[in-house]
Amino acid sequence: MSRTVIFDPLIPLPLIWGLGALALVLLAFAIWRGLRGWPLRGLAMLALGLALVNPSLQEENRRPLSDIILAVVDDSASQRLADRPAQTEAALARLGSAVAALENTELRVIRFADGAKDAGSLAMTALAEAIAAEPRARIAGAVIVTDGQVHDAGLAPSLPAPVHVLLTGRESDWDRRLVITDAPAFAIIGEEFTLKLRIEDQGAAPALGPEAEISIAVDAQDPVTFSVPVNTDLELPVTLAHGGQNVLHFSLAAVEGELTDRNNAAVVQVNGVRDRLRVLLVSGEPHAGERVWRNLLKSDAAVDLVHFTILRPPEKQDGVPVDELALIAFPTRKLFVEKIDEFDLIIFDRYRMRGILPMEYIDNVVAYVRGGGTVLVAAGPEFGAVDSLWRSPLSEILPVAPTAQVIEEPFRPALTDLGRRHPVTEGLEPLAPEGGWGRWFRLAEVELLRGQVAMSGPGDRPLLVLDRVEEGRIAVLASDHAWLWGRGYEGGGPQLELMKRLAHWMLKEPELEEEALMAAANGEALTLTRRTIREEPPGALSITAPDGSVTELVMPQLSPGRFQAEWQAPMVGLHRLTQDDLTRVVAVGPAAPREFVETLASPVALQPVVDSVQGGIARLEEGFPTLRAVREGRPAAGRGWLGYTPRGAYVTEDLRIAPLVPGWLLLVLAAGLTVAAWLAEGRRRAAAEAR
Repeated sequence: MSRTVIFDPLIPLPLIWGLGALALVLLAFAIWRGLRGWPLRGLAMLALGLALVNPSLQEENRRPLSDIILAVVDDSASQRLADRPAQTEAALARLGSAVAALENTELRVIRFADGAKDAGSLAMTALAEAIAAEPRARIAGAVIVTDGQVHDAGLAPSLPAPVHVLLTGRESDWDRRLVITDAPAFAIIGEEFTLKLRIEDQGAAPALGPEAEISIAVDAQDPVTFSVPVNTDLELPVTLAHGGQNVLHFSLAAVEGELTDRNNAAVVQVNGVRDRLRVLLVSGEPHAGERVWRNLLKSDAAVDLVHFTILRPPEKQDGVPVDELALIAFPTRKLFVEKIDEFDLIIFDRYRMRGILPMEYIDNVVAYVRGGGTVLVAAGPEFGAVDSLWRSPLSEILPVAPTAQVIEEPFRPALTDLGRRHPVTEGLEPLAPEGGWGRWFRLAEVELLRGQVAMSGPGDRPLLVLDRVEEGRIAVLASDHAWLWGRGYEGGGPQLELMKRLAHWMLKEPELEEEALMAAANGEALTLTRRTIREEPPGALSITAPDGSVTELVMPQLSPGRFQAEWQAPMVGLHRLTQDDLTRVVAVGPAAPREFVETLASPVALQPVVDSVQGGIARLEEGFPTLRAVREGRPAAGRGWLGYTPRGAYVTEDLRIAPLVPGWLLLVLAAGLTVAAWLAEGRRRAAAEAR
């Protein structure tokens, strides 16, 4: 039961204040006039004022509510190391017993695991949700049972009571981890860059020697092992061999006694890009498509073009003295002997063997291709002539032979069955304008010797032939009318897209390989793609997870030559994909989850949170602290004890309000005092008149 005096005005308070001010003025006037009854008049006004403010007695029947102590228990991955689970459960049992011994106090237990998408331990989020679920007036304190490795300490909620931490783990714990301190997202193919890493022994590590063995693997290659110093910043020189995604996997052997080996590995994904594409365009006799070739290559800022064109062949005799010619001697020796290996692509556009380039230079081109270079031959009528490139050493690597016939008739280039599956020409047909691709009007007839026919001309004759020559690649376009697409004749065609793909295929970009296995990760969801030019579908895809488990997956066909499947990875880490004779690795999330980046128990992250509410941190290996009641605003932790603040919350079950003095009594009293004042003042006037 609780009793309280309250005021329940009969009229608005501003009006009462106004009447009170008027009463004071009248009372002051009575005093000034020397009226003998002014005290009685003042008491009468006071009685009227009390009647108006209506003093009442409020009686409440209250039911007390228990105080709540929150126990936020960390069940994240790092809390499952060593004997931390046993420490956690023992501490929770002791805390439950201690709270049960307190009067009118109960314990709420809230458990939380790893955050979604490798967010780590979200202790403050769990604490905020627990506070939101309970009345704040009942929360007497909170205890977080954790190893201190939380990742949302900056999101600590405001608390009406102390927060304490019971720290698991032991002072004798130690761990070895691999840390990538600096790694670029992109790197230029063939140019060396530096990747920085560090091997750290944390905690009470034993004497293990100054060096550790680290294994390094690039993509699906076999790992190579090196001995490197421990607790030292290391700089590793790396050179990417191919474009696209390069996966570098680093791993350390597990050491007996360390907390976990989940942070003994690291994955770095570096995208290989080319600085500039160096292209050598060798043009023969001038023709309408020469300018289109030049404009096409010059329009790309990533292309560094060197254009070698023959403006004055040796057989041209027009009587102009040689010393009056303004033509600059082209550095053919420098280009075809000294610097030929610096080019990424060489294009022969309607070139004739006219003695400008000696046979030794063409031999260098052949060696350049065999060693990994690329050549594109855009052929015209000259390809079947006596001075054709076929009559040079280049014939050793050309996939076609000329028949000396030139087909002069309109035709629309078409994709072959193989071309619909080949990455160079796959999907080009939907890019055709309304009515189909524009027509071409000339084809140099060739006989296929080897290679892959991706496009065909009239009578299914080979139009675009692709071939591999040892380490290099070569392509032949048996028409000089591709420029009609570039000019938009009859709607044109995808000349730019075709040439871009052709260049990237010749440069061995992984995304444009005929047989390719690709994977793209979006969180823990993988999009798996297989490209093939084979007619039969590929076999089942084998996926090896980081824990060694194997999943077999059949990939449905998406389009000709392309098979695709979506797969949800069961865990983060490095997954190895194997299908037929192809192998690929893909990293799902970090190699070491966020929970294992730092594994030693530490109060550092939570210390500011605890200090802000005068709480405390106690290591469980030093014993379980006792609980004490403390007043709000006082220090709530000390040696061997933690405090909670009793809240005294209650719920009102019944409420009664009764006037302290009946209104009629106050009115009678006011009237009596007024009459008494009038009588006293009347007798005084009568006595004055009698004298």
